[in-house]
Amino acid sequence: MDPHSSAQDVPRCDLCETAIVHSYCDFCHFNLCKPCVVDHISDGYDKHKIVPFKERRSTLIYPTCVKHPHKNCDFQCEDCGNIFVCSSCTASKQHKGHNFVEVTEVYNAKKEVLKKETKDLKNHISTKYEEIARDLENQLANLDGGYEKLTSAMSKQGEQWHREIDIVIKKMKTEISEIKVKHRDVLQKHLNEIKQIQSLIKETLQAIRKIEKSTEVSLTIEYSSKIREFSKFPPKVQVSLPTFIPKPIDREKLYSLFGQITPLSTATEENVLSLNQPNTSVRELLDEPELVATIQTGYKELQSVTCLNEDRIWTCEMTDDIKCFNIKGSLFQTIKTKSGYWPNDIAVDINGDLLYVDGTRTVNKVKNGQTEELITLQGWHPCQLRVTSTGDLLVTMFSDDETQSKVVRYSGSTEKQTIQFDDKGTPLYSGNTNVKYITENRNHDICVADWGARAVVVVNQDGKLRWRYTGHPSVTKNEPFEPYGITTDSQGRILTADSDNHCIHILDQNGRFLRYIDNCDLEDPWGVCVDNNDNLFVCEYAKGNVKKIKYLK
Repeated sequence: MDPHSSAQDVPRCDLCETAIVHSYCDFCHFNLCKPCVVDHISDGYDKHKIVPFKERRSTLIYPTCVKHPHKNCDFQCEDCGNIFVCSSCTASKQHKGHNFVEVTEVYNAKKEVLKKETKDLKNHISTKYEEIARDLENQLANLDGGYEKLTSAMSKQGEQWHREIDIVIKKMKTEISEIKVKHRDVLQKHLNEIKQIQSLIKETLQAIRKIEKSTEVSLTIEYSSKIREFSKFPPKVQVSLPTFIPKPIDREKLYSLFGQITPLSTATEENVLSLNQPNTSVRELLDEPELVATIQTGYKELQSVTCLNEDRIWTCEMTDDIKCFNIKGSLFQTIKTKSGYWPNDIAVDINGDLLYVDGTRTVNKVKNGQTEELITLQGWHPCQLRVTSTGDLLVTMFSDDETQSKVVRYSGSTEKQTIQFDDKGTPLYSGNTNVKYITENRNHDICVADWGARAVVVVNQDGKLRWRYTGHPSVTKNEPFEPYGITTDSQGRILTADSDNHCIHILDQNGRFLRYIDNCDLEDPWGVCVDNNDNLFVCEYAKGNVKKIKYLK
């Protein structure tokens, strides 16, 4: 029997192995009974942490400082790539003026991420793999039956061919029989003619013998010779037998005539699981959207916002600063563009790394505090961008001569797809430098807010035009519809900012207008995004505020 448990699996002390556990050392990970606690902490080690057994593994174990080994690291330095630092490090010249974040805060946030990841793995990813496995098992189970149908169809074709060949042979045999009859008739006719002549010759011989026996002078003298007549032999009749000339069997041609076996075709259909929008239950629109929070960024020309997680957002304006705020409005991190130009747009990839485009024809990635060029364009300027549910990157761009626009899909830095024209060769997007915010819907439609065309242009994942939205008639919205930011939620709804009319348009995935959000004192809405809980974040261009709005029940 395991000494650590009884029949009822009651935890036992790891030291004496008999008494029921009472406490727990959170550093040594030992089960301890009351008497053994003293023995355990008397070993000279000064890091023991004894807690009640029910509170085991609740004490955080901080990393030891590299420069100050006698201290634990309670902070991370954001300006030094989030390295662990202790309180002495934070006061040192090396980290003077740096931004620090408490390790506990990062730890708790990461725990929430892990909790969400566990939920996603259990509820979404694992079930998706189970679905894929079931599909493959069904394909394997149906494999023999499918091939039996294939060979049965082939045998049926063979039987049909045999029947057709038998019909051909029967027909040809009938033709031979008919020829044989004709052949017989020809020969019989000539034979009858010859026999008739033979009969005449026989009669002539009888007449001659009669004359030879007769002494009548006149009978002998009056006889007329028949030799000349009978010496004209009839032509010899030579009727050739018909012949059967078999054609050579061309096996390859026969093979192609018999039928065709299509080659084994292995197609891979992408299994898509959007973890950015895990909530697939039906959520109705609120009668009145609610303003949840207002984050003051300090920007004077606030353009774009994108969610890092449920607690933090990235923002940018027409400066070289890209700022990260938490939902309470505290500035968490500031990154400057590598080029010094202001970013046109920002996004977060599936690994949580920041992406931005600027005036240097590049798409840039910020990872661990370091900026790298992900994509560099030739002849085109990147405009706006969005990361898809599968991790691809969608980028809107305009040509150097400012006459053409297009959408390009990238996998990493590799171009996968270009979307520019409809089936008639007509440009899908206005050819200019105006903003064209872009997003992907949960049905994989690609939605572009084309400010210059005054339209939302939606194509399917193959780049085929589905519909255009050019605004909704309203007695209160007097300015032309000129969309800026655009985003989608877990319900497949599309939300786009109408800056001049100070509102948000909500559409369904087929382009049908549902309602406005115009009651949250919005002013010049520009960039928009939605978090995993379908909370809407809206940039107010001139005020520099980001408003968090609840619009779903």
